[in-house]
Amino acid sequence: MSSEELAGRLQRRLDAEQRDNKPRSPAQTGADEEEPPPERPGTAVNGDATSELTEKLNRRLDIHDGTTKPKQMKVFNPYTEFKEFSRKQIKDMEKMFKRFDSGKDGFIDLMELKLMMEKLGAPQTHLGLKNMIKEVDEDYDGKLSYREFLLIFRRAAAGELQEESGLMALARLSEIDVSTKGVLGARDFFEAKVQALSVRSKFEAEIREEQEEKKRMELERKQRRAAFKELQSTFCS
Repeated sequence: MSSEELAGRLQRRLDAEQRDNKPRSPAQTGADEEEPPPERPGTAVNGDATSELTEKLNRRLDIHDGTTKPKQMKVFNPYTEFKEFSRKQIKDMEKMFKRFDSGKDGFIDLMELKLMMEKLGAPQTHLGLKNMIKEVDEDYDGKLSYREFLLIFRRAAAGELQEESGLMALARLSEIDVSTKGVLGARDFFEAKVQALSVRSKFEAEIREEQEEKKRMELERKQRRAAFKELQSTFCS
C-alpha cells in the first residue's frame, strides 16, 4: 500500500468524523449507524518507511476513536535532572540543540541530525542516523527531544558510548566539555558528599554570577539612557 493511499484513507476517516459531529435528524442517524466503519490501514506492508507511516496512521486513528491517548510531554528541569553538568554546560547544550532545531518545534528530526553531523564534520549514512536516534529515543517517536539530546552527553560522560559510534562523534565534536562525571563517578560516600557540596556551591555561584551580570547590564543601559537624554537636552536647549 502506498503512502498516498494511506494518507487518503486517513483523510476520509477524518472527513467522516467531521460529518458525525454535525447535528443530524433521527432518520440520518439511523442511516449512519448502518454504514460500516472506514477500513483501517493494515500493518502488513512492505518497506520500513511505509510500515512506519502505517503505524503512525493507526495510532492517529486510535486517538480519534478514543481507544488510546496522545503521548503526554513530560516537563523536566535540566538543572535538577542532569546534576552532573554545570549550568554553563547545560546552557551550551541548549544553544547547540536550538541551533540545529531548524523547524523550531522542540525536536531534532532525522534531516536536522543529518545537517548537524555534516556541520560537525562527521557525516553519517541514513541508517547510521536512524541508529543514533534509536539509541536514546526513549519515547520511540523517531526524533530527538531536548532531554534525549542531553542523554547523549550524559552517556558520553559516563563512558557508555562506543568510540566509533555516531553519538560519541557528536559529543566529542560539539566542543562541550563533559569530561567531569560528577557525583555519579565518586568512589565512596564521603567523596560523593564532598563533591555534591562542591557542585551545589558552584551551581549557586553561577546563579549569583548571572544575577550580577544582569545587574551590570541594567546599570549600563540606564547610564546610556541618561547620557542620551542629557545630550538630547543640550541640543534642544
